[in-house]
Amino acid sequence: MTSKKILTTLIGLCIAGAAHADVNVGVIVSATGPGASLGIPYRNAFSVMPDTLGGEKVNYTILDDGTDPTSATRNARKLVQEQKVDLIIGSGTTPSAVAVAEVASETKTPQISLSPLPGTNAGSDWTFSVPQPMSVMMKTVADHMKAQGVKKVAYIGFADVWGDLVYNGFSAHAKDLDIEVLTNERYARNDTSVMGQVIKLIAAKPDAILIGGSGTPGALPHTTLRDRGYTGPIYHNPAVINKDFLRVGGSKIEGAYAVTGPVIVAEQLPDSNPIKEVALEFIKAYDTEYGPGSHNAFSAYSWDANLLANHAVAEAKKKAQPGTPEFRAAIRDALEQTKELVGTHGVYNMTPTDHTGVDERSAALVQVEKGGWKLVQ
Repeated sequence: MTSKKILTTLIGLCIAGAAHADVNVGVIVSATGPGASLGIPYRNAFSVMPDTLGGEKVNYTILDDGTDPTSATRNARKLVQEQKVDLIIGSGTTPSAVAVAEVASETKTPQISLSPLPGTNAGSDWTFSVPQPMSVMMKTVADHMKAQGVKKVAYIGFADVWGDLVYNGFSAHAKDLDIEVLTNERYARNDTSVMGQVIKLIAAKPDAILIGGSGTPGALPHTTLRDRGYTGPIYHNPAVINKDFLRVGGSKIEGAYAVTGPVIVAEQLPDSNPIKEVALEFIKAYDTEYGPGSHNAFSAYSWDANLLANHAVAEAKKKAQPGTPEFRAAIRDALEQTKELVGTHGVYNMTPTDHTGVDERSAALVQVEKGGWKLVQ
């Protein structure tokens, strides 16, 4: 074989090898700690996803941050420095996701957050978010309150960035609708009692109460309010939409309102809704693996993250190869240019100034009825 032919063959092999290079994705979830009721379904969803992204084989490395932002930061650095990931998905609680965003920005690694973030991109050009921003979700809550004649609302939420997001998201719309927010009580995710805060909520004599908690800790203020005799309407945010919240709350949370993505009531959506088909496909895949009725909002966020990643990788591989800075930059660019991608929670349209990309189609008001979620028409 001539040297020219050998060179040509080697180049061909290199190109073929590069074309089939694996895509490496790091996933960070809170599988233990106060956020475990969210983190476990986030993690479980990856076991039912395709083994390719954009037509290339994908390797997932899944790490647990223990619901601790410091651990989330450490995990993100490990994924970038040791695993050489092309993309980070996570984390599943807002404080940890914000911590990961700092690493994503510093290392120029694209991140798809599984939690809502402050603003539209957490201050990072490299961070995107699948969950609906509170500005969208709380508008649905405020509009329903207005229609029900609510004029005064008491608030209690986590004493962290998640509590801030829910409070600020609701307050902006409440002001426009002449709804007065009477209180801004807070509690820690691992608190076992909120009696002092609840006494203040009831003393304010609100027409309704809004709770800015998540997972099973989100049920604590609600059950305490009922124990203290409060009988008015209680509203929640998307972060309580799972079976553990329903289990812990029991009969005391019957009638509770919450806002969530359409996937939770997919069967109740009209056939004309473009989200219905995608949501039902996810439900079939997840419930086949984990049992009928196992799906929830959080596992569906992971599914949507995968749909976004699949689109971005397909576009990025046209410009660069996995494992390179150019490929990571191309994924970032492709995510930012996503248009009309239908997921289980919404229809995603990203822009340079909006890294969440969803509109009112991503919000559905539901109510607890007989231990399940029913769409409020």
